[in-house]
Amino acid sequence: MLRIFGWSIGVTIVSLGVAYVYGGWSAFALCLILGVLEVSLSFDNAVVNATVLQRMSAFWQQIFLTIGVIIAVFGMRLVFPLLIVGITADLGPIEALNLAMEKGDPEEPGTYGYLLNQAHPQIAAFGGMFLLMLFLNYIFEEREITWLTWLEKPLAKIGKLDQLSVVISGIALVLAAELLADDPAVVMVSGVLGMITYIAVNGLGTLFEGAGAEDAAETSSSGGPTEVAKATGKAAFFLFLYLEVLDASFSFDGVVGAFAITADPIIIALGLGFIGAMFVRSITVYLVRKGTLAEYVYLEHGAHWAIGALAVILLVSIGVHVDEIVTGLVGVAFIGAAFASSVVRNRRHADEDHLIHVG
Repeated sequence: MLRIFGWSIGVTIVSLGVAYVYGGWSAFALCLILGVLEVSLSFDNAVVNATVLQRMSAFWQQIFLTIGVIIAVFGMRLVFPLLIVGITADLGPIEALNLAMEKGDPEEPGTYGYLLNQAHPQIAAFGGMFLLMLFLNYIFEEREITWLTWLEKPLAKIGKLDQLSVVISGIALVLAAELLADDPAVVMVSGVLGMITYIAVNGLGTLFEGAGAEDAAETSSSGGPTEVAKATGKAAFFLFLYLEVLDASFSFDGVVGAFAITADPIIIALGLGFIGAMFVRSITVYLVRKGTLAEYVYLEHGAHWAIGALAVILLVSIGVHVDEIVTGLVGVAFIGAAFASSVVRNRRHADEDHLIHVG
């Protein structure tokens, strides 16, 4: 436990200390609130990450915990909002940073928080379509183990229709753009980019995974690395990219929603990024190392249904405000129900094994 969560605990202590030095007890409290909020609302993110991370080597798991954290903290929680505001307001990087440091009221036009909120439809369209594609591809695939069997089995049969997930995602995007968006064209472009990103990154990862599996039986006569190692490396690299885009899609709503608590980009980076993102990654690694997904087999199903719910919420939020607490509670509800179902299943199998043994 300490080996997995040690860095997260250490980073949390340092981040809270920096927050206190930066803005006193008020900044300390805001930083702590954002950190707790990010962890509590992102457990479904950790479960889905774990399903991908368990297919990667220990080396790439470590890359996810190091370089991945840098991307999550500085890329998504600091640079990304600045980039969005810069593009929206036609500002340079320095001007956007200066605007962010002014700490204006997010409800006041022209402030950093206001401009970021104005860009929410594009952000929600991109993230919503990426997550929707992920969810649909999961539920349209036939699986030996099903959770909501009455629903998942019929969906798997329907999913045999080629490119059905693309068709449904496209229809959902058109409806969201036409019915909810003030600027349908911008939302359409962002949503299509989200779909393209999913198809490209997921497809490349699958391609190189397949190449690694085909080469698994080959041996090398030289002492250098085999094609197996190269193929695995390529697959792991694209899986890493996939994980980062997935993590970004989960964090879009949280980053924008954080401005309801504070507009200070430093506090947001410390709370959501250093504390929240680090703990989410540690939870992900814990699930992988402890074999939690193999023991509680419905967790993966619950996480993907939570992803589907988040995708719908993001698309709805293009035109209707949805409280971040509602978003988080929906995810927690799916994960909790899947965990409870897994416990019941394990107990039932244990009782059956006991009866067989006694008999």
